[in-house]
Amino acid sequence: MWLDEGGGMGLCLFANDGDVSSPDLSLSCSGFNRFRQRLARAEGFELPEMRGFGGDRSWGDVSTALAPLLDHPDNDGELSVADCDVILPRLEEIIARWVAGGGEAPLQQHIEYGRQLVVVLRLCVEKDVELIFG
Repeated sequence: MWLDEGGGMGLCLFANDGDVSSPDLSLSCSGFNRFRQRLARAEGFELPEMRGFGGDRSWGDVSTALAPLLDHPDNDGELSVADCDVILPRLEEIIARWVAGGGEAPLQQHIEYGRQLVVVLRLCVEKDVELIFG
């Protein structure tokens, strides 16, 4: 975790490949939260309703391939290669739908975050390494 330009906390999602030049997704914690909220909405539920995000709805009540990404601490831990492999096609579908729908400026930022995350997830799968939340 690091401080972003505005003095807030930031995080970086990256492949555990030992290569500091590999692509990553670096954004503020608040930006990551908004991105995940938008992904949850695309999957038909609201993230603040979920356990761990202020609500009491169980993750067992929702069906989404994105659950490992959505129900994960912001700045600690990792996702397995298997999780990355499951998340990747669903994330690509959602981004394609967002792109096709055009959209306002905030959505354009989420599209960019999604595209960057797709690159990192694909790298994780290709190199058979975990996605690190740091």
